[in-house]
Amino acid sequence: MTRGIVVFLGPSCDRRTAREILEADYRPPARRGDVARAVEAGARIIGLIDGVFFQESAVAHREILAALRAGVRVVGASSMGALRAAELDSLGMEGVGEIYRAYREGRLVSDDEVALVFDPETFVPLSDPLVNIRATLQRALECGAIDADAARGLLDAAKGLYFPERTYDAVIAAATGTVDPEALARFAAFAGEHAVDQKRKDAILALERIRDLADGVEPAGSTISPGAL
Repeated sequence: MTRGIVVFLGPSCDRRTAREILEADYRPPARRGDVARAVEAGARIIGLIDGVFFQESAVAHREILAALRAGVRVVGASSMGALRAAELDSLGMEGVGEIYRAYREGRLVSDDEVALVFDPETFVPLSDPLVNIRATLQRALECGAIDADAARGLLDAAKGLYFPERTYDAVIAAATGTVDPEALARFAAFAGEHAVDQKRKDAILALERIRDLADGVEPAGSTISPGAL
């Protein structure tokens, strides 16, 4: 095990980028029991970024709590990690990133927001998570590519799609007839060039945080204590 660090990582960030930031024992998206097994194997820091949803048993709260009681630092972000951190930060799990904050503050509620489908061998995403679509719509709105009415219409269209079917092309198709065609064309061009991958951004922040923990570095003035982000 690399320096006692285990990171559960799948589609949120490619392994090459991850290893440039942090040397760790990288494992596939976490299933129920995986965190407990990492603790049993001697992990001292666990990064929970990606995990399974819906059809498979997700990481249980109790195994994260058991890890924390054993003195293991558990950092969550981006996907399943953001969800669990928002639920358990008051009990010692650390949350990192915008998606974690949005769940903690109640701006996001459903697991569906971070769900996507991906290639099980390469972890390459095959759909776009709603959190990324939201971030891209917000960026397009800020840049003047679309107006607020178009942004609302596109977001409603995205929400109406089942998560494995969400892609930018599918969202634009679903919004046809309710959003101005010129606005759809502008958004299609914008998303093609400037799509925001918020999950990747948050995963990178988590890896950087874990690297600092491993090096004994705390942020100036305070630690990132439970619930502080």
